[in-house]
Amino acid sequence: MAATSPLLSLPGAVAAEAPDEGVAAHYGDPLREQRRLAAGQGFVDLSHRGVVRVSGPDRLSWLHSLTTQHLTELKPGEATVTLVLSPHGHIEHALYAVDDGEALWAHVEPGTAPALVAFLDRMRFLLRVEVEDLTDAYAVVFEPVPEAPAADGPLADVQVRVTADGRELFLPRERLADYGAGHADPAGMWAYEALRVAAYRPRVGNETDHRTIVHEVGWLETAVHLNKGCYRGQETVARVHNLGRPPRRLVFLHLDGTEEKLPATGSPVELDGRQIGFVTSSARHYELGTVALALIKRNTAVDAVLTADGVPATQEVVVPA
Repeated sequence: MAATSPLLSLPGAVAAEAPDEGVAAHYGDPLREQRRLAAGQGFVDLSHRGVVRVSGPDRLSWLHSLTTQHLTELKPGEATVTLVLSPHGHIEHALYAVDDGEALWAHVEPGTAPALVAFLDRMRFLLRVEVEDLTDAYAVVFEPVPEAPAADGPLADVQVRVTADGRELFLPRERLADYGAGHADPAGMWAYEALRVAAYRPRVGNETDHRTIVHEVGWLETAVHLNKGCYRGQETVARVHNLGRPPRRLVFLHLDGTEEKLPATGSPVELDGRQIGFVTSSARHYELGTVALALIKRNTAVDAVLTADGVPATQEVVVPA
């Protein structure tokens, strides 16, 4: 179980449930929290996520050989997403990474850092790399500010991963309470997840199960390099890309707004009373209303009206049929 964040003591904080226990679901008004994040204000406590650091002169070429992304020429400060696949090509881990010139830092799903570190340690052989689980020492915080902090500012000694959506701080955990006290407008996981769902971004453990491959959830375009050498699971990636079609596809669902029900993760998605998939994530979005992501059979007609946990839903294509 994740350690309880000190930011749960902030006014209005309501604790989140699995898989995000340990941080806040919201601070009293999740829709308002979403609006502020969308406007580039506030922050999200992601301190329940795992933090892994890989150091040593061989780190990038080594990780390049083990994961889906092209990493040998990764520049310091450049953000990337790379995946660890099973030998059969099923998704096991997603690493949200940045290299600082001396080490690669990555945050991963809550509770998964020990398994990832154990796997990487088994694959080190005689290479000059060191793998550390720094979850107890560092906390992740998201700020919707898509730029690096000033080199001489209060975050100058903090590892930062900058993306198009904002920046993620790898903050020493002992500074987390002071950070929360010194920053306004905290937003909880409900707001953060609603924006993730609306952006079609998959999450390991939600949009994946034990047999999910990268082609099904849209990670082929953002977390996989198709023109690189062999890595674990690469044969499946190449075969499905070149010769076949994935059995399922990720879809975004607009749910009937007259229903108060929020479909549960894992609940059935049906077409004409027959189950054709399942809900992977659902949320109440500040503009779009009740929305969800779901994995459904690839050959389902894109204009078919579905039901998600009994709620009527129309599709928006994420992964083409």
